[in-house]
Amino acid sequence: MKTLTAILIDDEISNLKGLAQKLGKLFSGIEITATFQKPEDAVKALKNKQPDLVFLDIEMPRINGFELLAKLKEIQFQVIFVTAYSEYAIEAFKQNAIDYVLKPIDDEDLIIAVNKAITVIQTKNDLENNSKLVNLLTNTISNNNKIIVPTAKGLSFIPEEEVMHLEGFSGYTKIHLIDKTVMTSSYNLGKFEKLLNPKFFKCHKSHIVNLEKVRHFENEGYLVLETEERVPISKANKKAFLELFQ
Repeated sequence: MKTLTAILIDDEISNLKGLAQKLGKLFSGIEITATFQKPEDAVKALKNKQPDLVFLDIEMPRINGFELLAKLKEIQFQVIFVTAYSEYAIEAFKQNAIDYVLKPIDDEDLIIAVNKAITVIQTKNDLENNSKLVNLLTNTISNNNKIIVPTAKGLSFIPEEEVMHLEGFSGYTKIHLIDKTVMTSSYNLGKFEKLLNPKFFKCHKSHIVNLEKVRHFENEGYLVLETEERVPISKANKKAFLELFQ
């Protein structure tokens, strides 16, 4: 994994030095790019360039840690709050912190918090890189009549003729194949809708069918596929579907 950048914010210089020393000892893959005692200076820096990770003291003069985050229009970094008061924990998580550590900082607690942040950052980077790769591949192999399916293990390249229909659920997509196996992708149905060619028809808010696999239209609101699966078709899409065959 690439080196991660971090900024430390604490009004006490001794706390900054102590945390920097611990991070240097425990995490060779983290580069501390800046430390700030004044929260106002930290806000200015974070508005210009954001690191991967911010260690943020909560109790600071003039601007506390929560108020500091509220001054930023966009937060792309992971936050680990550093506090001497455990009662701040609930509020910290309301602010979408990845974790918090109590002062004086225990090495084991710090390791757990940082590893949690690293996992989130890595997952985010993987998803972004995966998305870029899918878009690139879509442009380069679209003529090969294959659907690119991002999965938990990587990417699968599925011939269009093997796909019966796609089903959206909870932000994910199930790809139903002609052999009745089902693949699950981290992409939502809307993403696939943009990538698929016109032979695929969105018949329902949660379903896209391969038109070449449709064998029957049922008036009560279903399309029957080659595999005898019945896929719902919404009233709003019935007319558009029937017009395809006129």
